[in-house]
Amino acid sequence: MDNETSQTTFDELGLSEPVMKAVRDLGFEKPTPIQAQAIPLVLEGRDIIGASQTGTGKTAAFGLPAFSKMAKHGKCRCLVLEPTRELAAQVLEQFEIYGKHMDLSMVLLHGGVGYQPQLDKLNAGVDVIIATPGRLLDHFTRKSLHFRDIDFLILDEVDRMLDMGFLPDVRRIVTACKKQRQTLFFSATMPPAIETFAKWALKDPAEISIGRRTGVAETITHGFYPVAYEQRDELLLALLRSTDYESVMIFTRTKAEADKITALLKKQKDGFKATPMHSDIAQKDRTKALKGFRDGTFNVIVATDVAARGLDISNVTHVINYRVPENPEDYVHRIGRTGRAEQEGDAFTLLAGDEVEFAKAVEGYVGQKIDRKKLEGFNYIYTAMLDDEAPTGDALRQRLGMRRKRTGGRRRR
Repeated sequence: MDNETSQTTFDELGLSEPVMKAVRDLGFEKPTPIQAQAIPLVLEGRDIIGASQTGTGKTAAFGLPAFSKMAKHGKCRCLVLEPTRELAAQVLEQFEIYGKHMDLSMVLLHGGVGYQPQLDKLNAGVDVIIATPGRLLDHFTRKSLHFRDIDFLILDEVDRMLDMGFLPDVRRIVTACKKQRQTLFFSATMPPAIETFAKWALKDPAEISIGRRTGVAETITHGFYPVAYEQRDELLLALLRSTDYESVMIFTRTKAEADKITALLKKQKDGFKATPMHSDIAQKDRTKALKGFRDGTFNVIVATDVAARGLDISNVTHVINYRVPENPEDYVHRIGRTGRAEQEGDAFTLLAGDEVEFAKAVEGYVGQKIDRKKLEGFNYIYTAMLDDEAPTGDALRQRLGMRRKRTGGRRRR
């Protein structure tokens, strides 16, 4: 962050008075870097490509200036596309705060719920639609809405939409919007397919990049914890018991692992208040879990990658990767759940022998060697990864001989 940006206050950005009242209600004084750079450009009418890590304040960066320009109730002028229903719901929650002093009506459109309540709101007239692509196109096909009056098209988490296969739907939506519009485009990463899409969808955009697109936030302390495969659960419990945490997100590769770990934590007598979060969990239960995590009913969420970028959960003090992610981008997004908005956070990743190549891929992606760490006092079963360099030759035979001696020297025949 340059010095000029760091000294900027919200009062200097040119937001309307009703929006500034909401900003003051929230206790905001200084904008985050992406807010300080994006808000004046949006108010000027520029298209924007914003590349920044999660937790940097993107929702306010596009919501506050859009509300300032809409001013009062009228036609449906603002459309926000989000990749998941959870993220869409959280944007609505923030938008309701930003517009609390304005006469603006909003609707949330996503699947997994009935159409009629959404139709009722659309028929009553809305200024802002926040939607996932699939349900939005369902309503468009049914002719329950149109995009002819959209002045602000906001595409958020576009790389996640690409990952989920939504880009053809998004392209269809963009094509249906009027050409004379302002398009705000936000993505944590910018692979070539996204850059090509952005060039097609935007006109002479201003580009804002906060931090390295593939990097880990400087506020996050993170490391790999090598462990024998059969001790993974034991080390997970030991890390939780030795950590002064307020809220933890544990990421797994599969739904079965998430359920297994949740059950394991519930069996312990350590105050672990755990709940699972994955695609097989009913929407009402996912909403209940998120609410409980925010209010302290739960202090641990065990999640698959449905939650890695689809949830905007603040104040997560720790993240634990039960396995090294197979996709190195997921490492950045998972541990980005902590250390948000300039707060400090910690991330632990368990590393077993069959995940070494995934670990190397993560290090290549983030451009740094990630420290290997050991938990003091934990009774490790020997694995070569616990050494700075795996022993070879006589050293390996000596180490294995010591292990056999401790276990009685028996071999299974």
